[in-house]
Amino acid sequence: MKAFTKLDAKIAPLPLANIDTDQIIPKQFLKTVEREGLGRGLFYDFRFDEAGREKADFVLNRPEYKGAAVLVAGDNFGCGSSREHAPWALMDFGITCVISTSFADIFYNNCFQNGLLPVVLKADEVQALMDEAKGGNHLVTVDLEKQTVVSPSGKTFSFEIDAARKDKMLKGLDAIGETLQAVSAIDVFEGKRAISQPWLERA
Repeated sequence: MKAFTKLDAKIAPLPLANIDTDQIIPKQFLKTVEREGLGRGLFYDFRFDEAGREKADFVLNRPEYKGAAVLVAGDNFGCGSSREHAPWALMDFGITCVISTSFADIFYNNCFQNGLLPVVLKADEVQALMDEAKGGNHLVTVDLEKQTVVSPSGKTFSFEIDAARKDKMLKGLDAIGETLQAVSAIDVFEGKRAISQPWLERA
């Protein structure tokens, strides 16, 4: 998993509440366990019409937001079914940070396991970012070490994050990576067990 430290990027506003995981990545794109390629299905029903043509007015289709890596959205982002494809699709599209007032629990947890940073800010702070993102300057800074978001106009907002999750994000550790940090101790344990309980090693 890629470490998340500090991000300087475009921010795109999506002022909708209760965006669920089926809207983030519709069910027809869930036939794969591969992470690459899922970006094409991100917000598919928002981005494309019934004929598969891009909707020019959707924020991520607009030229000024092309390449945005930060998304600021309404309340309860990521609600609905517990599909890990949702953070996969966001990251494959290039979005590595989502800012909202609240997230659905399962989606929130899945983000940390995949290197996508979910940032919770106060309602007035989210609204300020929404308003600024609609203006001419779309560049923000998200600093995980300092736990701050700096708006396009230079306003600084602080956010809280669990210390253990922060540490793993900074180091780029998912559950497997965290386990592999103890590989030496695991090898020692398995070696001792093979001697003291050899019957467990039999096929």
